Amino acid sequence: MESLRVAFFSIVLLVASLDAYSESRSIKDTKIKAFGPGEELHYVLQYGFITGGRASLVVKDTVFNNKQVYHMKGMGYTSGLADKIFRVRDVYESFFDPESMYPVKSIRNISEGRYRWYNEALYRHDKDSTFVNSKRSGEKYVAPGIYDVVSAFYIGREKYFNDNLVEGQIIKIVTYFADEEFPLLIRFRGIEKIKTKFGELECYKFSPVTEVGRAFKTEDDMHVWITRDANRVPVRIKFNLVVGSFTCDLDSFKGLKNPFSCIVPKK
Repeated sequence: MESLRVAFFSIVLLVASLDAYSESRSIKDTKIKAFGPGEELHYVLQYGFITGGRASLVVKDTVFNNKQVYHMKGMGYTSGLADKIFRVRDVYESFFDPESMYPVKSIRNISEGRYRWYNEALYRHDKDSTFVNSKRSGEKYVAPGIYDVVSAFYIGREKYFNDNLVEGQIIKIVTYFADEEFPLLIRFRGIEKIKTKFGELECYKFSPVTEVGRAFKTEDDMHVWITRDANRVPVRIKFNLVVGSFTCDLDSFKGLKNPFSCIVPKK
């Protein structure tokens, strides 16, 4: 189901990150962590009143090559009627250093209908380049300080979502995806209040520049809302596909590092 794939990919990739701008004015203490082990974010994909699928992002502590690392896991799957029409079970994983936040290993495990794809990649970060060893494409050097799609999402939350952004500003970051460098372009739309199951929330709004083609009609067919608090959690993704409009909403969460303080007080 193309809509679920786009929604899940949006969560772990297109809301992923921003390039390096000056420190936040909205978050006074720059040492505040936006996330930590134990955090879980769960999403539901809907087409009108119909639930088409679900996705989740989970953070855990683990050990890789005798070093303590964070293990991030993003999962997306179809449900209900959509699952019978086109079954999706997608998993993206990232293991990265909690200090530098650079990935040391990533896993992409895709199951969509009859299509299957599995790959693992190992990363070594040097001063002037990053060395990647992919099980499918072999060894290569890529841009220095590159992120995989999952670690990019968390580095964005940790450092770069802030009030210094100017409305209309386009941000670019390069990630490593599908065994190649993949540039992201994200346009900042400003600050907006939206109504959710948790109440009215104050959010940063972004529009990832989408590729016109099979799924999207224009470059402006996707919008993402990120909480304007110390957590910087994506709470809504809305997109217009050729087959119709869909919404992916945060359905539940636990283990947030900071208070969920983006709720607008009722008058």
